Amino acid sequence: MVKTPQNYYLSIDDFHLLFSRLTGLGYTIIAPKIVEGNFTYSPLTSPAELPRGWTARQEAGLFRLEKRADEAFFGYTVGQHSWKPFLLPSEQTVWTAERQQEGWHLYHTLADSGPQAFLGVRACDLAALEVLDRVFLRGNFVEPTYAARRSQTLVIAVNCTQAGGTCFCASLGTGPRAVSGFDLALTEVLQDGRHFFVAEAGSDRGAALLAAVAPRPASPEEAAAATQAVAQAARDMGRHLETDGLQELLYRNYEHPRWADVAGRCLTCGNCAMICPTCFCHTYEDSLDLEGRRTERRRRQQVCFTLEFSYLHGGSVRASSLSRYRQWLTHKLAHHLVSGGH
Repeated sequence: MVKTPQNYYLSIDDFHLLFSRLTGLGYTIIAPKIVEGNFTYSPLTSPAELPRGWTARQEAGLFRLEKRADEAFFGYTVGQHSWKPFLLPSEQTVWTAERQQEGWHLYHTLADSGPQAFLGVRACDLAALEVLDRVFLRGNFVEPTYAARRSQTLVIAVNCTQAGGTCFCASLGTGPRAVSGFDLALTEVLQDGRHFFVAEAGSDRGAALLAAVAPRPASPEEAAAATQAVAQAARDMGRHLETDGLQELLYRNYEHPRWADVAGRCLTCGNCAMICPTCFCHTYEDSLDLEGRRTERRRRQQVCFTLEFSYLHGGSVRASSLSRYRQWLTHKLAHHLVSGGH
């Protein structure tokens, strides 16, 4: 049980100490980094590698990095990548088998990452991780690689203090403030010449980490400044999604001409599904060497925009780009979002 007081003050030096503490505990720190003009989640060795002083302008069909007027570490929203590959690799050997004198020997492969700390996870990211947890951890079957990596992952959330033109988490109740699913949550505050973080523990593991780096509880004024910054981000959302009756609306308009209009501009390349933080579809491929002595099964990420994804004997169930686009969108907004299904 996390004890009160809940909010702690972290100076910039304390933030650097937090980074060093994580490294000392054996964590590989995964955090945003600017790579080829985008915020990409990568292993970092120092806070200096964070996109300090940068932000991003996001609108429909537009993403641009821009310099900020201050030195904020997290003065931007999410980019075009997700945390999913660090928990569920896009390609993985599931098992190999070798023919020996006494018969076949099967060797299971577990893609273990070791302890990793996700730094900079946003509230919308946490909602996406909750979907993956529900699919891979809480069903009738547990995915072993995901379970192993998830159990060794420390999640440090960052509450959004800036909204993007395409952000709409406030209308879904999934942000901009993280409320669960994290070990630590940080709110960055730049006010009246001061630069600091207000930290909140979300687990015993996070509380122990805070105890090692946080010198004091946050003052009421510091906590209020953090709350106000997050509230401003909620007011600045560029989009709003009305969810009341959304499932029924989509199913009632299954043959609406709007599907054809949007699908006509879709390339069915599958890139949106590949980078989507909640897309989890995959396929399996078996191979056998020429001597028939060694075989392996590999799992590969798959997307519902391909013809072969829904292929049954005689052809694809969803042969048109319209049907594949409709499947993808209704899966997101009429099943995941509303019913919490898989």
